Amino acid sequence: MSTSKRKILVTSALPYANGPIHLGHLVEYIQTDIWSRFQKMRGHECHYICADDAHGTPIMLHAEKRGISAEQLIGEISTEHQRDFAAFAIDFDYYYSTHSEENRELAETIYSRLNDAGHITKRDVEQAYDPEKEMFLPDRFVKGECPKCHAPDQYGDSCEACGATYSPTELINPVSAVSGAIPITKSSEHHFFKLQNFADMLRNWIKQGHVQEEMANKLAEWLDGDLREWDISRDAPYFGFEIPGAPGKYFYVWLDAPIGYMASFKKLCEEKGLDFDEYWGKDAKTELYHFIGKDIVYFHALFWPAMLEGAGFRKPSGIFTHGFLTINGEKMSKSRGTFIKASTYLDHLNPEYLRYYFAAKLGNNVADLDLNFDDFTSRVNADLVGKVVNIASRCAGFIKKRFNGKLSAEIDQPDLLAELISAGDSIAESYENRDYNRAMREIMALADRANQYIDQKQPWVIAKEKDKDHELHQVCSMGINLFRILVTYLKPVLPVTVEKSEAFLNVAPLTWDDRSQPLTDHSINTFNPLMTRVDPIAIEAIINAEQKPLDAPSALGVKRGLKKVPEEKTTAPKNPSIANDDNSTITFDDFAKIDLRIARIAKAEHIEGADKLLRLTLDLGEMGSRNVFAGIKSAYQPEDLEGKLTVMVANLAPRKMRFGISEGMVLAAGPGGEDLWILEPHDGAQPGMKVK
Repeated sequence: MSTSKRKILVTSALPYANGPIHLGHLVEYIQTDIWSRFQKMRGHECHYICADDAHGTPIMLHAEKRGISAEQLIGEISTEHQRDFAAFAIDFDYYYSTHSEENRELAETIYSRLNDAGHITKRDVEQAYDPEKEMFLPDRFVKGECPKCHAPDQYGDSCEACGATYSPTELINPVSAVSGAIPITKSSEHHFFKLQNFADMLRNWIKQGHVQEEMANKLAEWLDGDLREWDISRDAPYFGFEIPGAPGKYFYVWLDAPIGYMASFKKLCEEKGLDFDEYWGKDAKTELYHFIGKDIVYFHALFWPAMLEGAGFRKPSGIFTHGFLTINGEKMSKSRGTFIKASTYLDHLNPEYLRYYFAAKLGNNVADLDLNFDDFTSRVNADLVGKVVNIASRCAGFIKKRFNGKLSAEIDQPDLLAELISAGDSIAESYENRDYNRAMREIMALADRANQYIDQKQPWVIAKEKDKDHELHQVCSMGINLFRILVTYLKPVLPVTVEKSEAFLNVAPLTWDDRSQPLTDHSINTFNPLMTRVDPIAIEAIINAEQKPLDAPSALGVKRGLKKVPEEKTTAPKNPSIANDDNSTITFDDFAKIDLRIARIAKAEHIEGADKLLRLTLDLGEMGSRNVFAGIKSAYQPEDLEGKLTVMVANLAPRKMRFGISEGMVLAAGPGGEDLWILEPHDGAQPGMKVK
């Protein structure tokens, strides 16, 4: 792979400005964002742009239904989209709208050039017309049976079952999706793009590797058939750009939507002083990549390059296509609670969990990927919390307490460090090729090597012997250096967590090449837990929030014994005990099931509005960290607790409380009030150790 500086423009398909972002959308934006962030880490000049696709009849009708203007509607939707994208750390260099002057000018320029070159023709066409609504019906507002494969309930422009394209008048038994009326046929003059003029160019372009092999085969099938002229106009009423010199005729949304890529970048050029022609000119040497879903490959890999070629602009360097998202093996469904909005997920879970899970599932092919919640929970807890974060958690405390927060001047095992550093070339290749699942496997294999090193050295044992401070210093410093390399490799996927790690490591934002220079004789900051384990109750809450009707079966599949999320509690018991609420006795076998573990109180804090509770973040070593609400505020100030060891019940079912999810129970004794003492094991104990 070349290490010379590249100039790259990358886009994701434009989300339609008619509804919220959902998890299916996020596959593409997360996939693109990871690739863009990786390129920037490598030192390349990479610009990631996007925009809302803001035109069309659906938006016009939606605005009418709400009694607002289309401009107001798309403004509201844009705010929502950008809020959700930002929450998932999708880092656009510019985010715009297709309803812009830049897009109008470019659409008119491209149309005029195509028209002047003889690639546009006009003729009267028979169209579906809604006699009740008194409007011509857009393709997507006529539904019926596919004329090719006879699949029912298909839209009027293309079949989701077989991929065929056609006109709405070809549908069998059509109905209006606006009023339900049977459409009549009415004549109107339309403008067409002569796609067939570019058949030879497209065949050659596709053979040059600009699309994945699976897509090249599909495109070849379409090219071997008769390429049809593409209808690029729509009749008023319509929300969009009017065609110059053709009153009452508007550009079809699919004509100006991809031009939105150019318009968004042009706006960025105006703000940043970039050269538009350097990226879009006919002879541009820069790189241009589109990330899209497989349902819109026809528009992006046939119409779009033909339009660019005919108008004298450059064609894409590559079109990267991904598959659809399923939830627990099924299509996204509102009734099953699996049509999950981004905002609903954000109400309950860390967005970087989803970024990692998608990365662990995404390859460079067009296969569908499944969000299986059991697998999601297992991967995040095992990989991120149990493997990566755990390394820093097990070493940072010793460095801070015993060595004043300063790493050793030497590296304990240079060969192991070199092994992790050299693996960066292979991981970089996987990122470059969009083989994210391979990259994640490689990184987690390295995390296993790092944890094996710490397990073999056992710093918690070395720490008990005062004459082995030098060895303890070496081992824990080595662990921190291994952690630094791992988070460097994960930075494109987990930018927020890695930013927190950079603050802990006391280093500048990590670049890909930083991995080769270890941290020695370097001061680090206090370690704060970076991630907590996925709470199954949070997943159940997401499903419940989206599930309609409420009595529909759970989309989690196997219930795993979870009950319905209980009503929020306003207080915690004064004196938590092992006994049942009815004070009944328990058997020895019952008691043996209780998993008591040593925990270090990594953080303690007041809770606004809570009279008796403190929020504790407990470090359990290899088991990760837990969030626990403890009713000990009357006896302790938060600053008195941090750093202390205590005992907790580690296998207590998570409990939803007024202030969040409590993931365990801290053991305390005493009559109450100020006379309440948490159990404090001997200093030689280590977080995660089992209490017997």
